[in-house]
Amino acid sequence: MAKMSNQKVGNNSILFITPPFLSQTGVVIGPKEGEGPLGADADLVCQNLSLQEKSFERAERSLMEEACYITLKKGKLKKEDIDFFLAGDLLNQITVSGFTALSLQIPFLGIYGACTSLAEGLGLAGILLSGGFGSRVLAATSSHNCSAERQYRYPTEYGFQKPGYAQWTATGAGAALIDTEGPGMRITSFTVGEIVDMGITDVFDLGTAMAPAAATVLHSHFTELQREPNYYDLIVTGDLGQVGKQVLEDLLQRKGYNLGQLYDDCGAMLYYQHQQVDAGGSGCACSAIGVLGHLWRRMQKKELNRVLLVATGAMHSPTTSLQGETIPGIAHAVSLEQ
Repeated sequence: MAKMSNQKVGNNSILFITPPFLSQTGVVIGPKEGEGPLGADADLVCQNLSLQEKSFERAERSLMEEACYITLKKGKLKKEDIDFFLAGDLLNQITVSGFTALSLQIPFLGIYGACTSLAEGLGLAGILLSGGFGSRVLAATSSHNCSAERQYRYPTEYGFQKPGYAQWTATGAGAALIDTEGPGMRITSFTVGEIVDMGITDVFDLGTAMAPAAATVLHSHFTELQREPNYYDLIVTGDLGQVGKQVLEDLLQRKGYNLGQLYDDCGAMLYYQHQQVDAGGSGCACSAIGVLGHLWRRMQKKELNRVLLVATGAMHSPTTSLQGETIPGIAHAVSLEQ
């Protein structure tokens, strides 16, 4: 009889009885992010947004490819040593991930969870490995300010003036090596989120649109796994920014949770106030830079022993926004423990 490797808890959560390890990471960031408070924790800071490519979309592909190759190099592995490549990004048909998979030539599973892609990738990697379907997975995600702005809102060349509650799409990419053996941080649980739609239609107000989904998945995580917030040294959301962060704190207080100093948001951590990014960072790169870069370094130093990543995403498209549809939100939670 096969050894049990997973345990489904409640409607949303999975406990990994034999947890895989987040054993190595690679983070590449843009120049603005390099000037921010987390810049020193990246493996590579690019000096310009174009990366000497002929388009911003190609530049984003270079970001993800470089993050993946850095991760493999740090892990002293070849492409042939990886069983699956899981990746997602913000561009139509996740083209950045697809072209990166073309370069890597590793069996590829593309995922789309908007800015939840990192947490979704880590959680799905945990399911694959703890289920015995491989021994190593490479997971990656990316975003680029100019490619995302061109697709979802207005090209930067247009010079559109954003409202103060808008966020700045981060430029960067992160990759993670998930292994059945350590060392590293164990991926101990995965709480799968549900779509939550509060009727927000403003494409600049994504923090408000995503925060209710984060509150929902946190409530599921705490109740199903019977954990209090102080089980963790830090609970970090992906890219709610300053506005969405406050909305989430208010929503959780109504549910009886006061996170206080236990909680932060990668989008709020990413930039200094003088960098003029309005309400903070957004995009898949926020959680990649925050968790796979900055928090990974802190975990390695044993400054943090238990971290809960709650990556957040807005599940809209340029087409649905132009048609006047609302912006549904999603969030997934992954716990990392020493």
